[in-house]
Amino acid sequence: MNLLPKSHKEFSEKDYWNKFFKKRGNRAFEWYGEYLELSSHLHKYIKPKDAVLITGCGNSSLSADLYDVGYHNITNIDVSEVVIRQMNNINAKRSAMKFLCMDAMNMTFENEEFNVVLDKGTLDALMPDDGEETQRRIDKYFSEIKRVLKLAGRYVCVTLLQSHILNKLLATFCDKSWMLRVVRCHEAEEKNAENSDGPTLPVFVVVATKFKQMPQLILEVCMAGDKMVRLSKFEEVTEYVKSSQDAAFVTSSLARSTLADDDEVSFDLFRPGEKSPRYTLYVVDQKMQQGDNKYAVFIVPQGRESEWLFGSPAGRRHLRHTARFGRLVVAALRRGNHFDSLDEVKEELAQSAKMLTPYGFVGQIPFVSLGNELGRRVKVHEGTSALSGNFVVEDVDVEGEIYRRLVFLENQFLVQSEARLKPVTHKNKSRLAVDFGIMSLYQAFMCVGVQMSRGAGGGGGARAALIGLGGGGLAMFLRLCYADLKVTAVDIDPVMLDVARDHFELKVDDRLMVQIKDGLDFLRDEARNGHKYESVMFDMDSKDSTLGLSCPPKQFLDNDVLEDVRTILTDDGHFIVNLVCRNEALHSSIIKMMKPHFKHIMTATLTEDVNEILIATNGKNVYKMDALEDAVKRLNAAARESKLVAVNSVDLKDFMQNVNIVS
Repeated sequence: MNLLPKSHKEFSEKDYWNKFFKKRGNRAFEWYGEYLELSSHLHKYIKPKDAVLITGCGNSSLSADLYDVGYHNITNIDVSEVVIRQMNNINAKRSAMKFLCMDAMNMTFENEEFNVVLDKGTLDALMPDDGEETQRRIDKYFSEIKRVLKLAGRYVCVTLLQSHILNKLLATFCDKSWMLRVVRCHEAEEKNAENSDGPTLPVFVVVATKFKQMPQLILEVCMAGDKMVRLSKFEEVTEYVKSSQDAAFVTSSLARSTLADDDEVSFDLFRPGEKSPRYTLYVVDQKMQQGDNKYAVFIVPQGRESEWLFGSPAGRRHLRHTARFGRLVVAALRRGNHFDSLDEVKEELAQSAKMLTPYGFVGQIPFVSLGNELGRRVKVHEGTSALSGNFVVEDVDVEGEIYRRLVFLENQFLVQSEARLKPVTHKNKSRLAVDFGIMSLYQAFMCVGVQMSRGAGGGGGARAALIGLGGGGLAMFLRLCYADLKVTAVDIDPVMLDVARDHFELKVDDRLMVQIKDGLDFLRDEARNGHKYESVMFDMDSKDSTLGLSCPPKQFLDNDVLEDVRTILTDDGHFIVNLVCRNEALHSSIIKMMKPHFKHIMTATLTEDVNEILIATNGKNVYKMDALEDAVKRLNAAARESKLVAVNSVDLKDFMQNVNIVS
């Protein structure tokens, strides 16, 4: 039997409700949750001795439930004679409670007769749209509510807060004679979700308190937990409500569907009143296999959010697959926040984890992590660059080691530069110092290209150009590894030179020079001046996120720039590029563009990252696997001789397995 309206306008028609209640009989029909879900909110704003008016009571058991816990001064009204007869019969034993057939837009009560007007879905039923006729009807309704409420009385409205309804409430009660609160009722949403096959809309409790003229406007919202957030503009209320509605639509849809294997959905979670996110949640699904668990939340320790396994979509899919969960929510703890314990994090994430529960899951949600520690992230320095925006230098713990990282806050999950710290003792004093023998994997692969430029026996007076300084780790390794190599590092941002010197122990001297200059200008000037380099390296990020090319900036791969690189390279010199390209068509075009400038091209990919090292030369020798293997061995030998490493800088097997000779 279809008991729902054919069109939303029928919600406001008296004949519809008479037919509705005749068909339904004495079975209660609860809009937006029952007493148990609403009680924690109602008890805050309704006192047992209050005179309470419930408008549009229908056959809800809400008034009976309130009566049974001590709220005896309750008057219920409804336009349907049918439901009023039903409710008088059902509640005959509750002798102090009244049920009256009355139109809420034309009430016969005295002025200021009630302490509370309780509206559970009535406003939503009366206001299916924002047409002129509807507006006039709601103006009458609100005028009557204002009239019958005592001073300090509360209009308590349980509503879905569609945009036209919220706008009307704000227009009516957003002045200095009313205090307005909007509170989200998660309990009612969860109850509705149990009985619904479609997306569940958020349920809100709006409380408008009547005062004499106040010195300022009072607007408050509470979208999570118990903390009220004081707002200054009604537009901010709209923003909070819409954000909650958008998130609820997605989460309720996720509860009833499964994402494709290569898809994921992410959410930022904020504490009330704060502008920066406290968590980012990633939802990844896979088809359930025999023996798989249905659902879990994985908490990423601080400092590890940028690792491939947690910081990339492919890594999170791999984590979900190996952990064998049908749905895995990966929770990253955002920098700029303090977290006391793993238990605190679990408690804070509990509500959001519940909202993302897949359909059919029952029981306690398992929270998993790497051990029982939250990790450590200590801010060493923060600053601002005119070119890169805000940035932070921080020390993080990763599997018992301490790493210093430079992160541009515009892309918080990308580590711009990283250096491992090691304890050193000097004059009986211990401190942490940068271990220059430990580089990022992609930098180690780049060094193989530098070694190939040196030939079998190296050679005096060799020069290398590095476009992109970062923290200076790659430049310092080359300087310390090869005593005869002069490195010129180029960076457009003077702030990065200060960061590298002050926090990553960069040493500038006659063997490691830094030019603060646009890399394009440097290459053009060096080509014009006839300067030569055994190796030219590109290791800089792109600020344009629209191309699918993160490194290097696309203009550094234009034909005229590639020609400048070719010009300044020695006959057997090598061009080495840290390439991060997610667009396959663009990647192919880059390789195609390189070929007219360089006879020989090879790539080395990183197993668990999007980085790819591209190496090119116009030397007489083609790239061969045995020559590449020899270069890796000579690089490792040079690093050991310089006491940078005890064993190897580059894993030979790892490098050789990921080499692709293009031409």
